[in-house]
Amino acid sequence: MEKWKIFAIISMLFAGLTSVIAKFGMKNLSSDVALSIRTMVVFAIVMTNAFLLNNAITEIKQAPKSNLLFLAISGITTSLSWIFYYRAMKEGQVSYVASIDKASIVVTLLLSFIILKEPLTAKVVVGAGFILAGMIILIWK
Repeated sequence: MEKWKIFAIISMLFAGLTSVIAKFGMKNLSSDVALSIRTMVVFAIVMTNAFLLNNAITEIKQAPKSNLLFLAISGITTSLSWIFYYRAMKEGQVSYVASIDKASIVVTLLLSFIILKEPLTAKVVVGAGFILAGMIILIWK
């Protein structure tokens, strides 16, 4: 199996744990405070990984400004996504919130075809269709 597939599966497993663990942790906290605590831990781990285990300072200095700008914009969209995800999780069932959130895959696929010019295959279209159908089933009253 290719390395990226192994990484994606590991990511999926940790992402699956994340929401359930967070729901327990936010019982007596607001969604914003809970997210702040989580983000501080994420920040510490990611910074340790980037700066102690890799050569982040050199890479940052050599990176084109446009790369840094796009990463900053990505950070803004991630932050907004997390804020609303935690608010939804605080009030709703994790199984519904996570499933609806994962429908973001459809948005990602559309943008990857339009902006990144990635190939559009029948396999991807059918998979995205099932994801979209699942989300519609969950939000339908």
